[in-house]
Amino acid sequence: MPENLELQDGVGESDGLGRLWTPHRMAYIQGASKPADDGDDECPFCRIPKSGDDAAALILARGTRVYAVLNLYPYNPGHLMVVPYRHVADYSDLTDEETHELAAFTQKAMRVVRSVSATHGFNIGMNQGSVAGAGIAAHLHQHVVPRWAGDANFMPVLAQTKVLPELLGQTQAMISAAWN
Repeated sequence: MPENLELQDGVGESDGLGRLWTPHRMAYIQGASKPADDGDDECPFCRIPKSGDDAAALILARGTRVYAVLNLYPYNPGHLMVVPYRHVADYSDLTDEETHELAAFTQKAMRVVRSVSATHGFNIGMNQGSVAGAGIAAHLHQHVVPRWAGDANFMPVLAQTKVLPELLGQTQAMISAAWN
């Protein structure tokens, strides 16, 4: 324990671990500003494809049953999501056609992002339900997160800052142009 810190009365012996407190996340955890489950206009994944301006909405490509959109809060540059147009929460509730197009869009996203940014790897996945980490559990979405050797650094941990080398609009223009 650093010399300048005193033990708080009643907490016991130090375990030697530092603590990074993030009380600002409590509003997110408690559901602030999350959409209703019924697919109304509050659901951003239902609203985004109706915007009329794909570049402003960060839409990369549209399919018949799904679309690809940049994550507004990316872990890395090029972090995108493949989202069905239909408001559905659970992967097992997708139709066969939706499942196939979601898979094809994911493969295409990997190829396109790899071609424009020399990605070393990807994290791909869905968080099913709020207890599994889904920020918007009511509308299924699959994350495609590009990864590079050494991309996880100290900035998010120590400074609550993510270093992104380009603006979302630049990423959207580059990926959507390469998609077509």
